[in-house]
Amino acid sequence: MFTKLTPINKEQHANLKVKTIESFDFASKFHIASVMVHEFVKAASVYPIVFLEDKSQDEFKPVALLGLDEGENLFIGEDGKWQASYIPAIIRRYPFALAKNPDQDNFTVCIDEDSKYVGTEDGQPLFNDQGEPTEVIENVKRYLGELQQMEEFTKAFCHFLTENNLFTSLNMRVKAADQIKNVTGCYVINEERLNNLSDKKFLEIKEKGYLAPLYSHLTSLYQIERLALLKQGFSAIETPQQAKSSLQ
Repeated sequence: MFTKLTPINKEQHANLKVKTIESFDFASKFHIASVMVHEFVKAASVYPIVFLEDKSQDEFKPVALLGLDEGENLFIGEDGKWQASYIPAIIRRYPFALAKNPDQDNFTVCIDEDSKYVGTEDGQPLFNDQGEPTEVIENVKRYLGELQQMEEFTKAFCHFLTENNLFTSLNMRVKAADQIKNVTGCYVINEERLNNLSDKKFLEIKEKGYLAPLYSHLTSLYQIERLALLKQGFSAIETPQQAKSSLQ
């Protein structure tokens, strides 16, 4: 997504402006998008939510599946519009991102200087004539700061699932566009193990605020059927049930 991510500073970016995103072409090759626990409820109504193992960090991370094949986003139309009721936050934050400062416990707001939505001619300025940050910068800082807090909560959520042995490999076969697709390489919550947890452990899950995302994830797995239907050319705004009924 990012090709030239650079820390924002008033000397280098005094005249820089940012335009409103009108096309999501920059995400057309993404078949997955990271999501945070706080997004699960909304995202689950559209996308399958699964977990990927990051062996370098020894942790699991939740993602929304946007396609069944690598380099394929089934939710972007030919006009570049996002054809779904919810867009993952990691996509909406573009062209901004947070980068951790080396050897420091803080983050810097960065911008993708190569983005077509960044320039000096059109858009909202990052700094005013006095060199002070505009409302754009303040809003971005607040938004990215909230996402960072959500990410920490999400890490704790995934660590809890790992510690309680609740992950299991997903191995599913779906028929899409006259082909059989194997959905593998990711993890889901083992519902049987979840249901067999002690009452004490279930109370802990409730107190930590994990119940809603747990069941949102489990119900989201039915959206894999939506991806299969999208591969067959059905509209992204149709529910799997609507598309299925049109076949009958």
